[in-house]
Amino acid sequence: MRKFAGYFAKMKAWQVVIFLFGVFALLGLGWVLTPAKGVTVAGKNLRFASLEKMLQEASEAKVDVDSVLNAVEGRFGVKGDTLAYYRDFFYENPDRIYLPDNDYTYLDPVFKEFENARREARTVRVAHYGDSQIEMDRISSELREALQLRFGGRGTGMFPALSNVPSASISRTSEGNLAHYTMYGDSTTSRAGHNRYGVMAQVVQLYGGANINLRATKQKAAKDHCRSFSSVSLLVGKTSAKFSAKVLSDTLKPEPVVLDSAGVRYYRWTFPRNVQKATLRLAGNAEIYGVTTDGGGGVAVDNIPLRGCSGTIFTRISKELMANSYALDDTRLIILQFGGNYMPVTKSQKNIEQYQERIAEQIRFFKEAAPQARIIFIGPSDMGKSRGGRMLTWPLLPEMVDALKQTALSNGIAYWDLYRMMGGENSMAQWVKHSPAYAGPDYIHFTPAGANKVGEAFARSILTYYDFYDLRKTTPASEVKAAMKK
Repeated sequence: MRKFAGYFAKMKAWQVVIFLFGVFALLGLGWVLTPAKGVTVAGKNLRFASLEKMLQEASEAKVDVDSVLNAVEGRFGVKGDTLAYYRDFFYENPDRIYLPDNDYTYLDPVFKEFENARREARTVRVAHYGDSQIEMDRISSELREALQLRFGGRGTGMFPALSNVPSASISRTSEGNLAHYTMYGDSTTSRAGHNRYGVMAQVVQLYGGANINLRATKQKAAKDHCRSFSSVSLLVGKTSAKFSAKVLSDTLKPEPVVLDSAGVRYYRWTFPRNVQKATLRLAGNAEIYGVTTDGGGGVAVDNIPLRGCSGTIFTRISKELMANSYALDDTRLIILQFGGNYMPVTKSQKNIEQYQERIAEQIRFFKEAAPQARIIFIGPSDMGKSRGGRMLTWPLLPEMVDALKQTALSNGIAYWDLYRMMGGENSMAQWVKHSPAYAGPDYIHFTPAGANKVGEAFARSILTYYDFYDLRKTTPASEVKAAMKK
């Protein structure tokens, strides 16, 4: 290296110029002569970016993530807003929730139950299903915190008694004879010999007895309302004769409850004050469909991640079991966040139409299993794929987003457009480049910081609709109807 440095140091200025000109000339010649598809050398494809593409990339407008998020935020949370503000939000803001038939009362029954829950000291549930984007309570935790701040409630919600997927909001360990079966997963997961998977799309089989130890999170990034709880619930079925369950904590006397019915049962233990840990002690055989840590009267949000799932599995679960469970645990809002995992097999419009049909089947299934609940479908985020040396939106992703929106609305449920909330086409690349990074180097998954932003935006949208619902209580219906005309 020193020899080369010495050589260049002795070169005259005109020699340096000629040398550099020669290098650029060789590169230019390679640029002109290399085919558009590149050349293969030692198994590697080498290619030059075309001048046209370079000029096109330089002229393209880049998504400014901060500006996008600021536009989404708008005037959220400002009381006393006019009807015109809500009309503009519902028709123009990229954070809006699309409602079937533009019916702005679609979510009213949910809001009424949220309000009643706090007043009546009971818990109503929100079930958030999704793929790996919501693993470890991501996105769900932001929604939960926002709803509990507004409507009351505490704790992490429902989770499996046993799972290989950790949560950032609750810690659970167990001792005893438990077997975990999941509806969906890779070759390392076990399947049950029946379809009684329950509302979490998984079931834990108890043989003889077990202890399930629960501890609220101690992580610094955790939300305040999940740091303690004041009740534990158990959703079980197919129990053996004299199956018993009790909860141990430092504030509750351990009195066992005998559940002698083989049907689905939902039992709740309430503590006189908030606690950070508790133990469920079970004796007998049973199918455990879920455990909850909640608190006070208000809202619970259940985080239900299904890694790798495209959201088309639910019709294979017992509808009767799902219906009984939703009725017992008082589920009033169901969120389905899917679509990204179907993109790798989406090669044509026909593939999109096939997926639409399968998603429509799932929507009908949920509407029949939980007629008391409203449903919101969240479509896929933007996803980056290398094309011509650039990270661009996956082919057919915008078409998939629009197709899923049409499927949701035509089947009578709401739709939240995560893709356009992010900024639309090619926005994922900018979420990756943002400081701090809002998405990972796979150009698919959000970082924790990015997931928080997504959760905040979704919660903000729901609460904007609630504020409008609250405003309409004191506004003549005719005035509201006139103001909301497009």
